[in-house]
Amino acid sequence: MPMWLKLNKMKDSKLVLSTLFLFIITIFNAQIKNPVKFKFDVNPIGKDEYEAVLTGTIEDKWHIYSQDLPLDSGIPTEFKIISKQGIQLIGKVQEIGKKHDEFSEAFGAQIVYYSNKVAFKQKFKPKDASKPATITAEIMYQTCNDRVCLAPNTLEFEKQIEGSKTAVAQEEKVERTKDTVYEVAPAGQVGTVLKPTNIETPAVAKQDGLKVNSLDFKNPLTNCGTVQEKPNDDNWLVLGLGFLGGLIALLTPCVFPMIPLTVSFFTKGNKDKAKGKRDAFIYGFFIMLIFVLLSIPFHIIDGISGNIFNQISTNIWLNLFFFAIFLFFALSFFGYYEITLPSSIANKSSKAEEAGGLIGIFFMALTLVIVSFSCTGPILGSLLGGVVAGATNVPTLLTFALAGFGLAWALVFGLLALFPQALQSLPKSGGWMNTVKVVLGFIELALALKFLSKADLVSKTFLLKRELFIVLWIIIAIGLVVYLFGKIRFPHDDKKPKISLTRRILGVFGIVFIGYLIQGLIPSEKPKLQMLSGILPPLNVSYFHKEEDGILGLKPYHNYFEAIEVAKKENKPVLIDFTGYGCENCRKMEEFVWSQDDVLPILQNDLIIASVYVDDKEELPESEQIKIDMGEGQMKKVKTIGDKWSLFQQVNFNNNSQPHYVLVTPDQKVINSPVSGYMSKEDFKKFLKCGIDYFKNSN
Repeated sequence: MPMWLKLNKMKDSKLVLSTLFLFIITIFNAQIKNPVKFKFDVNPIGKDEYEAVLTGTIEDKWHIYSQDLPLDSGIPTEFKIISKQGIQLIGKVQEIGKKHDEFSEAFGAQIVYYSNKVAFKQKFKPKDASKPATITAEIMYQTCNDRVCLAPNTLEFEKQIEGSKTAVAQEEKVERTKDTVYEVAPAGQVGTVLKPTNIETPAVAKQDGLKVNSLDFKNPLTNCGTVQEKPNDDNWLVLGLGFLGGLIALLTPCVFPMIPLTVSFFTKGNKDKAKGKRDAFIYGFFIMLIFVLLSIPFHIIDGISGNIFNQISTNIWLNLFFFAIFLFFALSFFGYYEITLPSSIANKSSKAEEAGGLIGIFFMALTLVIVSFSCTGPILGSLLGGVVAGATNVPTLLTFALAGFGLAWALVFGLLALFPQALQSLPKSGGWMNTVKVVLGFIELALALKFLSKADLVSKTFLLKRELFIVLWIIIAIGLVVYLFGKIRFPHDDKKPKISLTRRILGVFGIVFIGYLIQGLIPSEKPKLQMLSGILPPLNVSYFHKEEDGILGLKPYHNYFEAIEVAKKENKPVLIDFTGYGCENCRKMEEFVWSQDDVLPILQNDLIIASVYVDDKEELPESEQIKIDMGEGQMKKVKTIGDKWSLFQQVNFNNNSQPHYVLVTPDQKVINSPVSGYMSKEDFKKFLKCGIDYFKNSN
């Protein structure tokens, strides 16, 4: 049976459907509203010469730019004729239509554009007139009105010619749009120790050997070493990263050309200047509100299943799904296709703008969000993937991320409305916008490997070793550097791109980063590449180390009860390490804290470590699989090793966060208060020393 059919029989099928629902607002691949309809013809004009004619019919109030635009004043139309059989162009491309030539205050330059109807004509002669030939016409253009610009499109058309006859062949149309993405890094609990969550202990679990009555974490043997909870600043970190993502999205070709047009519409198109500025601020507020509203479905889903995001972050199939989605995004950033919303949504929103007043402004903001989706959709999808894959309290973090994203747009539109003269200082549209998109495409390609690695770790296949991961990142980084120096091009790049100073500086930084990555390929007892801790595979998933050797040469037990038996023989306390293959903060603790010279000897000599993985997908023997009554008719089956230790953590310590550390005696009594999350070396060392010293003194 194919694997995808087996998936339908898995308990995780509901989980997959839930995740697909999460992405439904992010991933659509339908054609956006296109106000221009093209028709392509090839007409013989005698003496083995032909004329290729591409005629565009433009909807009312829309226009496309001429080929002859002043430098840095918009995105000019590009029209060209090519053939694999070879052709000789005769003269230049001619433009025929209702031409408008006027000064644009928004761009600060003279612009030329066409409305209603335009035709592009190019004469040519086949190199071998006796043989049939396929003629391909390609046009790259942008459509605008006085409020918005749609993302630039590239269309291709084909026709066959045979001598002096013209045969219409199958017409192929390929649309591509410039897309940009930015991804928010996973939000961990850096500097934070979590309080135990309020999880009800299932009554049935107490009777199945998972509940150990002596493990009373509320009344430890001593109260020393308790780490005080610190304020959680993850929300503000994610808000800032979302804000940064919003600023980057503003630099994309879907959004940037609309900034001067939209601001000018409010400030110059309104007789009452004060009202125009006020409407612009309301417009910005509505943009932010729309992005915040996108997070509401995640709060609803979290309310239905409070553990769904934790399941998503450790599910093999869903991590593979995220990996595929990020690859899909990366290819769209490179310009091979576009990701857009259904045209019906854009049409209805655009029509609703005519209502006027606050309602009209709201739908103007909604139209902006919709038509810019081909650039912002991948960024929002990356926000979702990054937060879901590596954080707790996902819905709240997503709300902050989307609020930050919308806030960036609201501030830019609002401030430019307040100071419209600043429009003149904005950089002009140009090829640099495509460079931003492609650079972020490379970054997205690198981050896609993180999800593949997590699926590899959770499935315990361990095929994507740490060194292989690093090599793949080096290859991607080399590709980025080569692109920045203009040695390779993508579909929407200029044939002869100008290598700006900024591109050169970024290229140098890329070379430095490659040198940094190469360090990770050199065997060493000390952890390297700590900046990438939580993204790279663990230290023991390596060609130079065996998995059973454990992290940093430590050999923890992966069964708590086995560790207790060893502790009885050696008369040492047990450190229960609730961890996970997909736990970024666990990796950070191991590489940043466990590896320290004054911490590692304690772990090596004074403790028995029980590292139990709550996301281990290996199935338990049939005799050990149990069912837990969760109430309201719901039964949870403890089927995998991860299920067992996750439930063990919940019923004994009222906690489901990782990493979570508990020190216990060989007779299974909690020594001091457990701690959770990433913490400083000093705090972790204090926690260990407190428990170990008490144990030694009591003995």
